[in-house]
Amino acid sequence: MIQAQQDWALSARMIADAAVSWLQGHGGPDAAGPAWRRIGAAMELIARSGTSHRRPEFGLSTTRIGNAEIAVTERVVHAGPFGSLLHFAKDTDRVQPRLLVVAPMSGHFATLLRATVRTLLPENDVFITDWHNARDVGLHEGGFDLDDFIAHIIQFLGLLGPGSHVLAVCQPTVPVLAAVALMAQDNHPDQPRSMTLMAGPIDTRLNPTKVNALAQSRSIDWFERNLIGTVPLRFAGRMRRVYPGHVQLAAFMAMNLPRHIKAHEEQYRSLVEGDAGRAAAHRAFYDEYFAVMDLPAEFYLQTIRTIFQEHALPLGRMRWRGSPVEPRAIRRTALLTVEGEHDDICAIGQTMAALDLCEGLRPSMRRHHLQTGVGHYGVFSGRRWTGEIYPKLRETIQAYEA
Repeated sequence: MIQAQQDWALSARMIADAAVSWLQGHGGPDAAGPAWRRIGAAMELIARSGTSHRRPEFGLSTTRIGNAEIAVTERVVHAGPFGSLLHFAKDTDRVQPRLLVVAPMSGHFATLLRATVRTLLPENDVFITDWHNARDVGLHEGGFDLDDFIAHIIQFLGLLGPGSHVLAVCQPTVPVLAAVALMAQDNHPDQPRSMTLMAGPIDTRLNPTKVNALAQSRSIDWFERNLIGTVPLRFAGRMRRVYPGHVQLAAFMAMNLPRHIKAHEEQYRSLVEGDAGRAAAHRAFYDEYFAVMDLPAEFYLQTIRTIFQEHALPLGRMRWRGSPVEPRAIRRTALLTVEGEHDDICAIGQTMAALDLCEGLRPSMRRHHLQTGVGHYGVFSGRRWTGEIYPKLRETIQAYEA
């Protein structure tokens, strides 16, 4: 039913987009009167109001190392049905720290971390987990749950080899910590030298947010009955049970609805007044924000139950394919945790809890950074990520690179 509604809305957006194109073909806003500029602005907002299930491009074709502009090529190192390992290969012989960025599987594509990767590229050899849209994965590929997510991280760190580093943003902080713990328990040769966990739900009992309260207020059966849907027949993943990406998007937007309404009101004014710079920035953000991916139902439900309801990791009860997960076994991987002062998704203390769980590490190998003045997205994008948070990450990587 929701897909049918989106198909109907697509027709309206196409008509609005055609109207915008017609206005641009007749001189654009500069040649139109005030009334036509207002109509054109309204049509553009309608045309760009829908969600997309297509992964945007990273668009990171170059980076700067010193005074040189260096070409960057995206290369798929490993491809699986539910996710690929993507390498941003640079046209240089310079040896740099190998860094695995683990992107969230939480309704958006890995390209949501474009700004994160852009900042990392000049000084690091960057790899990223590129999770696939579950609606495009056929049923014959089987399922994908939290245990499979952890297995992918272990596999990808193995592909990077000894001496790598790992960075997790938001949702994957728990599976990344679990993966590194399991590697330590097995004395795996490819344990990373450092692990940075940013704005993630390590222990959601601390300063619970609206997200945490919702997870606690409903049973897992309620989540399955009300939030899990079936992929329509015309897609490759037909009949696969998923947590639809547009549901996650609606939940995120509902948390800050006045802010999104204000942003679109300001975009309307920017278009009417001809402020091209502000209008372009709005388009770039919402084109990315409205690109959503469906999650495998088993992954979503296991994540809700294990992380948000049972608090299995901080209580020492988490298991992976029958084996206990023991963060205290980590002794060779330095840990940096990062939180945002105004984060309303993962509140202060929830990520820092990892420091106490990794009690096997020397105190000098455990660090925390609380970034003032930022919310959730400001932890991994924007001016303070680049100017204040990334230097802490760089120090950690460099300290344990040798």
